[in-house]
Amino acid sequence: MSSNFSISNETKEILPTIDFHAMKETVLGVDYNLSLVITSLQKIQGLNNQYRHKNAPTDILSFPLSENEGEIHICPEEARKESFKFKRNYKNFLAFLFIHGCVHLKGHDHGSTMEQVEVELRAKFGV
Repeated sequence: MSSNFSISNETKEILPTIDFHAMKETVLGVDYNLSLVITSLQKIQGLNNQYRHKNAPTDILSFPLSENEGEIHICPEEARKESFKFKRNYKNFLAFLFIHGCVHLKGHDHGSTMEQVEVELRAKFGV
C-alpha cells in the first residue's frame, strides 16, 4: 500500500473489505496524501459542530488540508443508519461515501457535475 494513504480506525467497528486505496488513487492520484479516519458518533458530531456549525452527527466529512493532502472522516454508526435511506447495503454505502469524499477533495461541490463524476466512478468500482 502507498505511503500516501492511511486508514485509522478509532472505533471497534470491523470494516468490510473495500479497496479504498484503488478508489483514492483513481480519484485523487498516487501523489495525493490521504488519511481515512473511521471515527465515533461523538467525534464526528464534534467535528461537524466545529467546522460546519451543525450540532448533529453526520456520516462523512472531508477536509482538504492542501492542494495535495486531505482527510476523510467516516462514522460507521451513522453510515449504517443512512445506508437504508439510500437503499444500499452497508458495504456498498461505505464505498459510496468514500468516493463522495474523494470527489469533494478533488475540488467538486454538490451539483450536476459532481454527480456525473460520481456516477462514472461508482460504475467503475461497482458501487
